[in-house]
Amino acid sequence: VKKASAAWVLSPFTASALVTPTGQTHPSGEQRETWGKKIDFLLSVIGFAVDLANVWRFPYLCYKNGGGAFLVPYLLFMIIAGMPLFYMELALGQYNREGAAGVWKICPIFKGVGFTVILISLYVGFYYNVIIAWALFYLFSSFSGELPWVNCNNTWNSANCSDLNATLLNDSHKATPALEYFERGVLHLQDSGGIDDLGLPRWQLTSCLAVVIVVLYFSLWKGVKTSGKVVWITATMPYVVLTVLLLRGVTLPGAIDGIKAYLSVDFLRLCDAQVWIEAATQICFSLGVGFGVLIAFSSYNKFSNNCYRDAIITSSINSLTSFFSGFVIFSFLGYMSQKHNVALDKVATDGPGLVFIIYPEAIATLPGSSVWAVIFFIMLLTLGIDSAVKHRRTQACPIAYFKSYIFVVLGVDRFSDDIQEMIGQRPGLYWRLCWKFVSPCFLLFMVVVSFATFNPPKYGSYYFPMWANMVGWCLSISSMIMVPLYAIYKFCSLPGSFCAVCLPENF
Repeated sequence: VKKASAAWVLSPFTASALVTPTGQTHPSGEQRETWGKKIDFLLSVIGFAVDLANVWRFPYLCYKNGGGAFLVPYLLFMIIAGMPLFYMELALGQYNREGAAGVWKICPIFKGVGFTVILISLYVGFYYNVIIAWALFYLFSSFSGELPWVNCNNTWNSANCSDLNATLLNDSHKATPALEYFERGVLHLQDSGGIDDLGLPRWQLTSCLAVVIVVLYFSLWKGVKTSGKVVWITATMPYVVLTVLLLRGVTLPGAIDGIKAYLSVDFLRLCDAQVWIEAATQICFSLGVGFGVLIAFSSYNKFSNNCYRDAIITSSINSLTSFFSGFVIFSFLGYMSQKHNVALDKVATDGPGLVFIIYPEAIATLPGSSVWAVIFFIMLLTLGIDSAVKHRRTQACPIAYFKSYIFVVLGVDRFSDDIQEMIGQRPGLYWRLCWKFVSPCFLLFMVVVSFATFNPPKYGSYYFPMWANMVGWCLSISSMIMVPLYAIYKFCSLPGSFCAVCLPENF
């Protein structure tokens, strides 16, 4: 699942993990166990939405696409698509009291969508647990008198390694100690000729991965009883650490210049279609609609819970966290830019390179660098354990669109009646119009853009071979193909007409 510590939501809870509410039964008379405390649910949803992408993706996109001007398309897409879809999934799960697969009792022929979500979650988990293991490896390495990525005197360094300076940042033939530590000290890329030459597992990284899996297991093995406690740490710790890093960052020379560059407004960039595409993409990256986790979380809410208020609060906190993290990141990038007398765009980047190369470089120049490194990588661990990576544009967006399309077919008016039954009021005209017209069009746009702008993956100057790209496409198709396959299975196995396999199970 997208949220590593929320893996349990796709399987049944243990009886001891939840409490049975009084007077909170479904209209059908079915009793349903619920969250012990409302705050557990809110922190779980916030932790699910807030992840590494808030730290390593949004600030860079904002800087690259016109600074403050980028907030115009970002907030627009947030209002017309992000929040409505977020609200829709919370309400859908809360009313039907089912998880990612079970909720499709509303239209059994499309239950394959639920199975698709679960399979995508499995694939994402394979990748994201490795990212958490890297962060853990860096954390262990930070407990030293001198950080291992400070100089070029280590066994893994090459002849191209040179201490960080202005010349180095402009010389593509040189490498920083931090870059070589990540690529040669941690990943040992120098021992591999490519993806077809993986070599033996490194025991250090394998051990870190094993620790991550054990930690996740003991965080989840009793359902909400344990994960409800874990989320109080994993969902709140990033905010504490970000605040501490910001207080340190703004005191550094050049920090204000970095923040000004982050916030500088260039409205002419809004004439570039790519800016709008990246804003729309970030909304999909950010909120995680289409993964089924929101449905599963809300399915254990009390029936009369105000899911509308929850959707507004949690989606807003997610966006504010992205914006806040930009101040932290660019205060340190501004410091590096001034310290080494280079342009900011020479040190500004996104993705793993920001948190495993650029940021460690900045931390290494500070007094008491080991302490700051420990603080930073603890934040990465809590973000990682609490969430999963959001590189899902070619999978989650089509699934979210498919859900939205089916939702419109089944009837927005009927769904509005369900919401009124839960919280006492029907959704306003704005929400109904978004669900019926705006959000499906937005998601269809994202699906088309995702495939139209696809570029074969690469790492630096290394392009992955054709067979590796084909494996990637097969993995993507293997999940989405479950939707039509399950529909065909239903048609062939159940007697009756077309309507019989499309109507809700209890119709």
